[in-house]
Amino acid sequence: MARKAVKLASWTSAALGASGVYFYSNKYLDPNDFGAVRVGRAVATTAVISYDYLTSLRSVPYGSEEYLQLRSEVHLRSARRLCELCCANRGTFIKVGQHLGSLDHVLPEEYTSTLKVLHSQAPQSSMQEIRQVIREDLGKEIHDLFLSFDDTPLGAASLAQVHKAVLRDGRTVAVKVQHPKVQSQSSKDILLMEISRHLGKMYSEMIFVNGFVHCDPHPGNMLVRKHPRTGKAEIVLLDHGLYQVLTDEFRLDYCHLWQSLIWTDMQKVKIYSQRLGAANLYPLFACMLTARSWDSINKGISHVPVTSTEDSEIRTNVTTCLPEISQLLNCVPRQMLLIFKTNDLLRSIEATLGTRASASSFLNMSRCCIRALAEHNKKNTHSFFRRTQISVCEAFNLWKIDLHELMLHVKGSKLACWVSSLLFWLVPIPH
Repeated sequence: MARKAVKLASWTSAALGASGVYFYSNKYLDPNDFGAVRVGRAVATTAVISYDYLTSLRSVPYGSEEYLQLRSEVHLRSARRLCELCCANRGTFIKVGQHLGSLDHVLPEEYTSTLKVLHSQAPQSSMQEIRQVIREDLGKEIHDLFLSFDDTPLGAASLAQVHKAVLRDGRTVAVKVQHPKVQSQSSKDILLMEISRHLGKMYSEMIFVNGFVHCDPHPGNMLVRKHPRTGKAEIVLLDHGLYQVLTDEFRLDYCHLWQSLIWTDMQKVKIYSQRLGAANLYPLFACMLTARSWDSINKGISHVPVTSTEDSEIRTNVTTCLPEISQLLNCVPRQMLLIFKTNDLLRSIEATLGTRASASSFLNMSRCCIRALAEHNKKNTHSFFRRTQISVCEAFNLWKIDLHELMLHVKGSKLACWVSSLLFWLVPIPH
């Protein structure tokens, strides 16, 4: 079983180079990321990690308490070595390290918790380098844009310990939430659900409706602030250096695929997965997109909640499916590679917020898919009657989603529990 651990570790290490090719090919690559020194560091790190697993776990009975303890220690040592490699090589290695730190559903906790440091504590540029970039890219001096930089909290009533930048017009441009500080658990849950809904809606709009996607939504690039007038949560995106423009054909096929996944139309799941390059690996393709098991997909991802057992099953299956995963990544369009990355990062944020089991994100996606497909169909017809028919059908489908969401809300509310209790009291179950 040590071989299995070595396989996982080797794949994780190799991903630092391979994912760079997949996700940042050509347009996004820094040629310096593949210099001899950087490649040498990556190879050496992979060799050291593999040797550590082999020697540490070889003579320990698999599944024993000692084995689990040793494996956790080796995971942690290996994760720290990978983090050091990312910091030493910088560039694309940092980006891939941030991505790996978000794969909670795939990698052991020791890896993700260690690599998550790269989201907010990656090697920093000096103020002199920042000033130079602003001068070269914007033709301005830094004091032309900002009045001040401040590392102090916004005050006792604020949501978080923050780093604040004040624009010259007086607006606070960014508030980075490290840990929401609220008075009660219920208000905390409401806040987190609000943030999660906004995030899901924003990315659904980008992917399905606009086809212009910010593809680096790791926590270090996500800021949250209260709207100055409404007091509602607002999300601010940073780091606009990695965008993907989706072709209409790709975007519409992707719309159809997610509609099929949400409403459990397995025949269309197969058709649109194959249109997007998955060929006969469409079950694996669907599992990678949703981070759900094939069994859950067949039952309905918007109906079956995520469980720890399912997450454990996915982690186990990843190590046995590496050749198929590699084959699939080589077959799908380049647009899909960055969409995979974006999905993984968004899913990680949902897991951190504790909202991954909620069906609201799927329903928001479905709304955007309906709007995007209706807009496309209306653009491609000159018949007033046909456009009216499409609009009515769109409104009806959106109403069905609203009704479904309302039913889910009622089902999960205290009122539903009270009604159920009352019915059981009025109509006792016969013995």
